[in-house]
Amino acid sequence: MRPISYAKAINETLHQIMERDNRIFIIGQGITSPWYVGSTTADLLERFGQKRIIETPVSENGIAGAAIGSALAGMRPVLVHPRMDFMYYAMDQIANHAANWRYMFGGQMRIPLTIWGIINRGGEQAAQHSQALQAMFAHIPGLKVVMPSTPFDAKGLLVSCVESDGPIVYIDDRWLYHYIGDVPEKLYSIPLGKGIIRRKGKDITIAAVSYMAHEALRAAELLHNQEIDAEVIDLRSIKPLDEEILLDSVKKTGRLVIADGGWRSYGIAAEIVSRIAESPLCRELKAPIGRVCLPDVPAPSSSMLEGYYYKKAEDIVHVANKLLEVEYV
Repeated sequence: MRPISYAKAINETLHQIMERDNRIFIIGQGITSPWYVGSTTADLLERFGQKRIIETPVSENGIAGAAIGSALAGMRPVLVHPRMDFMYYAMDQIANHAANWRYMFGGQMRIPLTIWGIINRGGEQAAQHSQALQAMFAHIPGLKVVMPSTPFDAKGLLVSCVESDGPIVYIDDRWLYHYIGDVPEKLYSIPLGKGIIRRKGKDITIAAVSYMAHEALRAAELLHNQEIDAEVIDLRSIKPLDEEILLDSVKKTGRLVIADGGWRSYGIAAEIVSRIAESPLCRELKAPIGRVCLPDVPAPSSSMLEGYYYKKAEDIVHVANKLLEVEYV
């Protein structure tokens, strides 16, 4: 173990898995440019050449089709979308084809495709360059969706995605690229569909996704100053969702706040609320379930408005305190 950044963890993983398996290649636009993908693809072109690091024109649907076809033919492509917003252009290929082929062929066809979507929020990038679309892809049968929040998970989940035989959407957030954490140098994998408890507690559960897991931990510290003991769950995998870890925690605390960097309506938080409501555990809740998500409006282009739009630890604390004031009879 040694401390490296989130971006370095991704870059190291790509170097190692491509060295180990020559079926793996990376395809997408801007993958040789730090302006698009930060340092996550640094030195890959120099090491593996243009046949395996394929810089493409701006043609999301065509690129996705090429990646899907190569996966059907036995390759293991990593399809890069440096701004997740423009994955809309590839929805026909992703939703109608990649997600359905295994089902349509009775499980006889494999689609070992990793679709790497990068969220670029903040910095006055506004409505068309800041979207977090994890709920949309999680809604599609046949796709799995993961969102690592730490350098350790960024590496382990990326390995699991590339080694999988089904299409997986691997989502990172450029707000995480500077985070430092301990990461083994050797390759390892993290099982898909498994969350992790980042902080144990007994008074309230905070379940969080991606960068909001860090805000949740900061919120737990602020709550600790109020003598409130919060348990923090980092979901890591959106689909499949680790229901067991959620239900066990909420059974213990009786209260739940969900923190997601996507929009509030019809999102990941709404899905988790439904899962709790459908379980016998709903009778044991001590208070309503709280959601800390983006408001249902496009991202603003003003830095001042961004300060209100993007949620932080203080927003989680505010919702948690409101729930702690309620006691179901």
